[in-house]
Amino acid sequence: MNQSHDRAALQAARRIVIKIGSRILVQASGRPETQRVRALIRDIAALKHEGREVVVVTSGAIGTGMDALGIRRRPTRLPDLQMTAAIGQSRLMTLYDRMFTAERCLIGQVLLTHNDLKHRVSHLNARNTMLTMLQRGVIPIVNENDVVAMEEIKFGDNDLLAALVVHLLNADLLILLTTTDGLRKTDAGGRAHRVSAVQAITQDVLELASGKESPLSTGGMFSKLESAGAATKAGATVVIADGRKAGILQQILAGEDTGTLIPPTARNPQDTLNARERWIAFFHKPKGVLLIDDGARRALEQNGKSLLPIGIKHIEGDFEAGDAVEVKTLDQGLIARGLVAYSSRDIRLIRGHRTDDIARILGTDGFDEVIHRDNMVLMKKHSDRGLEAAPAFQGNGRHS
Repeated sequence: MNQSHDRAALQAARRIVIKIGSRILVQASGRPETQRVRALIRDIAALKHEGREVVVVTSGAIGTGMDALGIRRRPTRLPDLQMTAAIGQSRLMTLYDRMFTAERCLIGQVLLTHNDLKHRVSHLNARNTMLTMLQRGVIPIVNENDVVAMEEIKFGDNDLLAALVVHLLNADLLILLTTTDGLRKTDAGGRAHRVSAVQAITQDVLELASGKESPLSTGGMFSKLESAGAATKAGATVVIADGRKAGILQQILAGEDTGTLIPPTARNPQDTLNARERWIAFFHKPKGVLLIDDGARRALEQNGKSLLPIGIKHIEGDFEAGDAVEVKTLDQGLIARGLVAYSSRDIRLIRGHRTDDIARILGTDGFDEVIHRDNMVLMKKHSDRGLEAAPAFQGNGRHS
């Protein structure tokens, strides 16, 4: 990897997603770090006035709500989290609006849930709305709609949300601002040093991460590395950097050696997924796993075929037709992600059989394919060892 070339290329980034972590925005009590936020907004506005398109993915709603409620510990019950987020979100946006207005920038709030991005129509609506905002010179301020989110209150965390926004908008650059100067590695003498760049998010890189959570945040370096891996598959460069450092955004865009840089894994147009493939591969949480034999693997990887029932050996999980699943080899190697034409109940009945047997077994004419090639994305060329683009499926112990 030519790091100097990758750093220099950041100067040309036109569409930038900036994720700001809770600990950048608020104090331990949840009270906003007003001076720091003002300085950061001034720098974001400068990028906008240079003619760049900027999207901000923000944390901090729950922390701000905690300050308003006068509580010190992050709530654990879902209704309490949702109430705290509802109180904090309006205060956070009021702060942003006041400070961006002072910098002659117009902002708009975008609240999303995972379901908004999973369902194709609302996915496209979110994309078109945000693209229209950018075309009109508006800075989208994106956060999860915590008030209605049902899976714990999070996508996973806002690092993942930022990576999905990169995919949604075809952004050039993702900047993940945190409270460290990037990924750090300890040398033989026990001293920790900043890692200037990593070529890919491998298992060895993930194992360098530590300090996953704080009382105000839900992510950590591990989360940022996972999200970086997902964003680089969209052809974006990622920089993880210290959001408390004065002028950090301008330093990154000037190509200075600051933070940890992760270059895109998809550098050539032919290696980049199209919009629908990204939607299938990254915007669905897999509901189950289909384990296939070597013959089916070769048909998918080498011949570009659909997945037929005859090549399926085992099924993990319970899911319905239209749900996303992962396709793996018997040794759990990830091959593909796709949208199934049959439920797990029906696949358990037809697995190992020829397509001519489907109507007899199920009592109705259906599809020849369990996953049609048009509804499948091969992940081997788009996925690194140890990194998944969405939260891994957590089985219920059922395996057949």
